[in-house]
Amino acid sequence: MDWYSLVFEMIDMRSFSNLWYWIALGVMWSSASHFVIGVPYDLVTRAEKDAQAEADLSLIVGVNVRRIHYIVHSAGLWVLGFTFFLLTTLAITGFFYGVEFSQAVFLLAFPMSGVALLSVFTADAIMAGELEGEALRRRLRRHRLYTQIIGMISIFITSIWGMYQNLMIGLPG
Repeated sequence: MDWYSLVFEMIDMRSFSNLWYWIALGVMWSSASHFVIGVPYDLVTRAEKDAQAEADLSLIVGVNVRRIHYIVHSAGLWVLGFTFFLLTTLAITGFFYGVEFSQAVFLLAFPMSGVALLSVFTADAIMAGELEGEALRRRLRRHRLYTQIIGMISIFITSIWGMYQNLMIGLPG
């Protein structure tokens, strides 16, 4: 048995019939909606009632916003170019050449790139507005809502495409 056969035997390239793919999809979107710009959402809700949680929220949001701002301004074009290259490669190999593994990774990565872009816009708005208190919490809640909407649409499209792929595998010719 050669190395190529061993790898493809160990890693099921039929991703949409693999339970681990669907678990990863759920965990990914659950984590994306819980961590708003890297801040746990429970801290946002606790900040409404607790002054110490409000101070912690402002501190953590400030750190993460400056971190995102630094990354965008120092390596943003490289990250953007590499992301477009990766997504284009996955889309072409997945949907043009029919590689199911590339389709599955694309359906994970493409919507998350939208969430990353949304995070950049939210970080820029927070940085420009120097939001504090209720205005900051409202902005973070809106970011979480948009992330959840992107996630719902993504899960719906991924499940429809996955069902279609699983049905097509079983049909002859």
